[in-house]
Amino acid sequence: MILTMTQFIPPLKPCGVKDANCVHPTSIHKFAFFAAMYCLSLGTGGIKPSLESFGADQFDDDDPDERKGKMSYFNWWNAALCGGLVLGVTIMAYVQDNFGWGTADLILTVAMLLTTIIFYLGKPFYRYRMPQGSPLTPIVQVLVAAVRKRKLPYPSSQDSFYESANPQARLLSHTSRLKFLDKACLVVENEISEGKKPSPWKLTTVTKVEETKLIVNAIPIWFASLLFGVCVAQGGTFYVKQSGTLNRKIGNSFVIPPASIHAISAFAMLFFVVCYDKILTPILRKVTGKERGIPILRRVGIGMIFSIIGMVVAALVEKRRLTVAKKEQTRVLSMSVFWLTPQYFIQGVGDAFTLVGLQEYFYEQVPDSMRSIGIALYSSVLGVANFYSSFLIVVVGRVTGKFGSSWFGKDLNSSRLDKFYWLLAAMNGLNLGVYFLLTRKYSYKNVQRKVVVSSK
Repeated sequence: MILTMTQFIPPLKPCGVKDANCVHPTSIHKFAFFAAMYCLSLGTGGIKPSLESFGADQFDDDDPDERKGKMSYFNWWNAALCGGLVLGVTIMAYVQDNFGWGTADLILTVAMLLTTIIFYLGKPFYRYRMPQGSPLTPIVQVLVAAVRKRKLPYPSSQDSFYESANPQARLLSHTSRLKFLDKACLVVENEISEGKKPSPWKLTTVTKVEETKLIVNAIPIWFASLLFGVCVAQGGTFYVKQSGTLNRKIGNSFVIPPASIHAISAFAMLFFVVCYDKILTPILRKVTGKERGIPILRRVGIGMIFSIIGMVVAALVEKRRLTVAKKEQTRVLSMSVFWLTPQYFIQGVGDAFTLVGLQEYFYEQVPDSMRSIGIALYSSVLGVANFYSSFLIVVVGRVTGKFGSSWFGKDLNSSRLDKFYWLLAAMNGLNLGVYFLLTRKYSYKNVQRKVVVSSK
């Protein structure tokens, strides 16, 4: 809304546009712009993890049919996001170029208003989960209790472990990894007295211990996902810059906006997400006999392989572009922008595997009380990866500049993005090896299911 106001209210209009009353930006211009950017960032950071996890919470985990529906939910959530991305980089980009930013901002503001109204109209029909207190306190309690009992011998039987008798709670089964945390639920003599609950700082339940293990296990997966996020970041930065130097004409007059080429990746992801949900998943369920088809982390790993292939293809295409640029010596080359199609398509397929898989992972494989935080962790992978990408560019530019010509020159034709893409492919290859070691014997959340008769 603030961005829309800056396009129509004369004192707020950016300098250089029609009817603007200034030559250089003033303090009010800077305040309005940055206020809009911070509001967008805060709003996006709040709504994305909360809304996505709220949508997944509408499914009952104890109902087999609804549980399968939840597995499809993340696919269709991302299909909807891809549809929005396609509209944004095609229709909205065209409106911005031909009718101005004010018209585009106004359309988006009205669309957001309508979607907010529609969301609140459904309020009486939603399922709600009651707050369960601080999600971090039980984790701290497990760590404190485990440290207190660190010198106790590990029991030979699980009968010595304490578990809650609450029939309403979703209980987790014990796993054999990270055994040092198990001592937090180890019952010692006189620790439990009749009619009195033990202190959670001295004795916790098996479920709380297993929830803590889930968080500990998620940390290395988060770090191993960062390099994939760096590859994703290239699609919205260097790939778009490359498209600006290529022939974007269709016919005699229509010119594709540089950012619109990103729609290829969205189309690929949209197409493959639907195919995965409707074709691959049913086949994999029959072949493997598993409800999900393939494990979540295996799906993520397959997408990482596609990201490596995408970087290799991007390097080869950029080498070709540099060869043409050296011959033609023009700002816009005769080489078609559709040479970028393979790398965008491969990136879209990789996203369909890894991004959707990571969303499922950070929602499913965290404590129930931390599902919104889990989705926020997924979002932070992409956010931190963008900073990591910028850091890599700075470091690589300085290092290569000391030993000759920097890989990042004053423009793309004097740069060596092809070598940078080869570097990313090599780094992702090494990272993939580490990822497979981390996930080879991964212990997934093991919920003690309640028997629910399906209504269907």
